[in-house]
Amino acid sequence: MILLLLADGFEETEALVPLDLLKRAKCDVGTVGITGKTVTGAHGIPVTADLSPRDIKGKIDLLILPGGMPGTKNLDESPDVDRLIEKTRSDGGRLAAICAAPMVLGRRGLLKGKRAVCFPGFENELAGATVVRSRVVTDGKITTAVGMGAAYEFGLELISLLLGRAAAESVKRSALIPEQIAIPD
Repeated sequence: MILLLLADGFEETEALVPLDLLKRAKCDVGTVGITGKTVTGAHGIPVTADLSPRDIKGKIDLLILPGGMPGTKNLDESPDVDRLIEKTRSDGGRLAAICAAPMVLGRRGLLKGKRAVCFPGFENELAGATVVRSRVVTDGKITTAVGMGAAYEFGLELISLLLGRAAAESVKRSALIPEQIAIPD
């Protein structure tokens, strides 16, 4: 199961672009309302979540944390997020965070010894990470991205990790994503 967490104040593009791309790749993705069934993004766009945190029962293959403020702060303060991160890790799943959201992983010590990126200004929150100059980086089972402008690369990277590069290339072509937007290696 792939889960995308939504908390009030999330950055809409960082959530909806990867969600759309994963669905185009035929991935089964559920949105989880951390702050309620209807979650309002940072720019006032309401989204109805598929699930509540208490609905999660099966194996988590990928847990996605979009950034935005105060969405990232709301994720960081939620005990449900802690539980879902731990469940994902115990299930052997992947973690992915974009923009400010890598701080949620950093504050829990999950980036120690890993290469990571985040929105500029949040680097000090990535405890123990080696911050690299890249738009998207995967180190082991953790993928991080710099922000809204990298949402397509982030989504394509997740597809590549889950289904292979050919699947990511297929989605990229069918969605008419420009060649300049690369699938990270």
